[in-house]
Amino acid sequence: MRLVLVLIALLASTAASAQPVNVDGGIVRGMEWSRGGHIFRGIPFAAPPVAELRWKPPAPVRPWKGALDATKQPPSCVQNDQGWNRGDFLIGSEDCLTLDVRTPALTGKRPVLVWIHGGSNRAGGPNDIVQSDLGKEIVIVGVRYRLGIFGFLSHRKLTAEQGASGNYALMDQIAALEWVRRNIAKFGGDPGNVTIAGESAGSQDVSLMLAARRARPLFRKAIMESGTPGFGLPFRSLEEAHRIGDQADALLGSGGDLDKLRQMSVPALLAVDKQLHDEALEADDYLWLRTTVDGAVLPESPRALIEGAPPKSVIVGSNAVELDLPGGRPRRDPFVAKAFGANEAQVRAFYRLDQHDPAADARLGDRDQQIATDVTFRCPAVKLAQLLASKGATVWHYEFDAAPGGGRTSHAAEINYAFGDAKFRSGLSLKPYWLNFIRSGDPNGEGLPAWPRYSTEQPAHAFFSDAGVASRGALRPEVCSLLNRL
Repeated sequence: MRLVLVLIALLASTAASAQPVNVDGGIVRGMEWSRGGHIFRGIPFAAPPVAELRWKPPAPVRPWKGALDATKQPPSCVQNDQGWNRGDFLIGSEDCLTLDVRTPALTGKRPVLVWIHGGSNRAGGPNDIVQSDLGKEIVIVGVRYRLGIFGFLSHRKLTAEQGASGNYALMDQIAALEWVRRNIAKFGGDPGNVTIAGESAGSQDVSLMLAARRARPLFRKAIMESGTPGFGLPFRSLEEAHRIGDQADALLGSGGDLDKLRQMSVPALLAVDKQLHDEALEADDYLWLRTTVDGAVLPESPRALIEGAPPKSVIVGSNAVELDLPGGRPRRDPFVAKAFGANEAQVRAFYRLDQHDPAADARLGDRDQQIATDVTFRCPAVKLAQLLASKGATVWHYEFDAAPGGGRTSHAAEINYAFGDAKFRSGLSLKPYWLNFIRSGDPNGEGLPAWPRYSTEQPAHAFFSDAGVASRGALRPEVCSLLNRL
């Protein structure tokens, strides 16, 4: 009897808590969130990118009748199973251009955080951040965008059809930001105080929103955790991207026919996605992380576009040990040569590459891990901080190295300190800094150890460790000064 009464109470609570909101396309009905406030799942911000809309810019939302049930877990965008993303893989759908909104209340005018998830631009979803306890004070929006071959394929016939091709995922993200501008006030959010944030590929995409002219007016601040416009790679030209499209044609037997490509099954395209190769890369895991200058979203290189962009407030940083060297030690020499070009000899001397491998550093890892992290994450973050600060942006730079017990801080380790409940031994975490920044553009606040603003004259950064927060000077200048890529 007690169980029946509990079930009845839960059903009554759910019915009473449904919150109707009128947005683009129609009415959505969310629910009260168990941790406070309201949550809305799977709100469409564009038409389903299927059939004739596959590999086209996101189209306007198709209106629906009645109230859309926005209480259930929505599909993730289709992706290959890589193990860590199995949950998203199992609920994948090509009809996935939706977003989630978490808000403390439907009234008011609160700061807004728009989260762009990571996953090498080919996997993942935004579920965890939207459901974090950070949402008690701000409005959080989690965006789904097309992934892998569905979100980034360039093709000669697509370019002939549209004037440019590729970067459909970035177009999705811009469409989501435009939806936020039009609709977020109905969820208690301030459309004039939007922060975009992401980690890894999501951080790269955030940095590309700084570059994309259409995106710039849609947000005020940006947080970039372990990701930059190019991840230390040279930007890809549209012609180079077309050659990847040529490979897809050959593997699929489509003969360059767009109708055939748009009729291909999702499993067939996902299988081909795993076979595509970029001759400029040491490892094709980075295929969709090498940024394509497509001629539309990115008409010029991201560096040139950022140089001409209006300044904004940003947080940018990296973790102590982000990854191993792509291809392993046999690929070390060509990796260093490609990354540093004319500065190769100086870099080899810095890393002592002509000597036997030293013992691994307790915090920075072995020599190959240091090289890979420097080239792909740490130094590009430094370069981006320098570029933005030189153009008048308010920049806050960090290095995160908080693994307890003398361990190594790996890729994505900072997320639980910024959005979860992880804390340093001192009792601090990243969360109050991130919240202050989302509110005002300055991470500092009463009672927090000072985080110095980064400038080209004083290239300081906040060093977050298990002991707490410390202010330090230029990060790895001996090698980062020799890398010329973002």
